[in-house]
Amino acid sequence: MNVEKYDVVAVGHGLVDIRFIVDRFVGPDEEASIIKQTRGVGGSAANVSIDVSRLGGRSAVIVKVGLDGFGRLVIDELMREKVDVSGVKVCLGDTGFTVVIIDRDGKIIMYGYKGSAEKLEPKDLDEGIISRGKYLHIASLRLDTSLEAAKLAKKHGLKTAWDPGRRLSLKGLSYFDELLKYIDIVLVNKKEAYHLTGISDYREAAKKILETGVWLVVIKRGPEGIYAVTSDGETYDLPAFPVDKVIDTTGAGDAFASGLLLGLSRGYNLKKALIYGNAVAALKTSRLGSHNVPSHEEVIKYIWEHGLS
Repeated sequence: MNVEKYDVVAVGHGLVDIRFIVDRFVGPDEEASIIKQTRGVGGSAANVSIDVSRLGGRSAVIVKVGLDGFGRLVIDELMREKVDVSGVKVCLGDTGFTVVIIDRDGKIIMYGYKGSAEKLEPKDLDEGIISRGKYLHIASLRLDTSLEAAKLAKKHGLKTAWDPGRRLSLKGLSYFDELLKYIDIVLVNKKEAYHLTGISDYREAAKKILETGVWLVVIKRGPEGIYAVTSDGETYDLPAFPVDKVIDTTGAGDAFASGLLLGLSRGYNLKKALIYGNAVAALKTSRLGSHNVPSHEEVIKYIWEHGLS
């Protein structure tokens, strides 16, 4: 039987984002007004899986949530977004959440509680789902489960992207020696690149990461754009694409990852996939919500209108 492939299988955290838009950030013993409050699914793996689906791709997600109201919220929203949730695990305990505080300029402060998300163990991984993917995306996930997921991906011929996230990057590159043997694409921001390598120049940090044997390293530079280098010697330095107003930068890195991986899954060459991902991320920052990405048609229109093709 010919089973249709997923463009991307995302493994990592499924959380609830509780978002507050405030008129300004404050210090101790100060108060500011909350302009708006929303909540919805968050966590990098959940974000990427939803983003891929919204862009017209097929996605599945493997995360763990608690047997509580937040867990139900995560599963319900993933299902509404047409993400395959058959790999989601439920356990006794609290579903993780992130309190996201956003100021008028779109800058963010986050407080995270991982809860059940960090209880996703190697034995919880669904090999059947992973085997049906074209690309595996591992995001901000404990090392033992990340390693098992990457091994399963290699076994079934998937390309694997890895985004360590803020906390794990602090452990340094050598901590991930075994994992990196199975990784094809590394996605980090400038601060994470520094934490991994101890090198402040992001270009040199990218070269250091590339020495581990991966194919592609992308440094996400926020409003400065992206820097990408491959093991074949290709280098791309793309500026951030313009938007009328930045509303919320939460999940912009995940939006870029979803666009890049979906582009590659669709057969785009690397430069085209990088441009596509960059456009998805730019449009995401103009909208509230960690996975509020545009449709594929909106992305293509935006690229053509800005002469970015």
